[in-house]
Amino acid sequence: MGRQREFDRDAALESALREFWRHGYEATSIAALTTAMGIRPPSLYAAFGDKRRLFDEVVERYQRTHGAFASRALREETTGRAAIARFLRQAAAEYTDPSHPPGCMVISAAVNCGPGSAEVEESLRRRREAGKAAIAERVAGDVAAGRLPADTDVGTLATFYAGVLQGMSTQARDGAGREELERVADLAMLAWPAGDGDRDGPGPERRGATRPPGPTGSGGPGRR
Repeated sequence: MGRQREFDRDAALESALREFWRHGYEATSIAALTTAMGIRPPSLYAAFGDKRRLFDEVVERYQRTHGAFASRALREETTGRAAIARFLRQAAAEYTDPSHPPGCMVISAAVNCGPGSAEVEESLRRRREAGKAAIAERVAGDVAAGRLPADTDVGTLATFYAGVLQGMSTQARDGAGREELERVADLAMLAWPAGDGDRDGPGPERRGATRPPGPTGSGGPGRR
């Protein structure tokens, strides 16, 4: 048996990432993966195990690279509001970057999966829930610091911004451009509850804008 040629594992993994990102887990075949990666099936199985384990490694790579902007913003900014405003605007840029497929792979890669891919779907759901929990942690931090009212509904506000992020990913896949999604990000920040967090002055999304009333006239989705 002939020896399989060596290949650049990192480059092959990035090629697999883009295939899964573009087509989703279930629709991406081994044949498509090996063609994109420039390797033969035996090399894929030897290096990565199988399609599922390759996908798990791809998702880890995605979150360290293309998707790292959100966790970085949540970690680095001094206030929850600044962190969320930053990652929404960065999502507008990242999700529409023409150098790679549009949207977020963690949001879109397991859409419409059948029963055979239930574990993949659940794995990505857990990652999205972890992201929402990280948003909630920063919102709660602003409440504890007195930047947000004590009656702020932390869970609902986190769900709202996670939902905005997921919607931006879908819109990017449907062809929305960066400027359009930046306007969505700015509009979403108008829902941030009024409080002492505004003492540093309005951010770019508030200059010249009028706060829309919440569902009960209370100012946004984060007030109980």
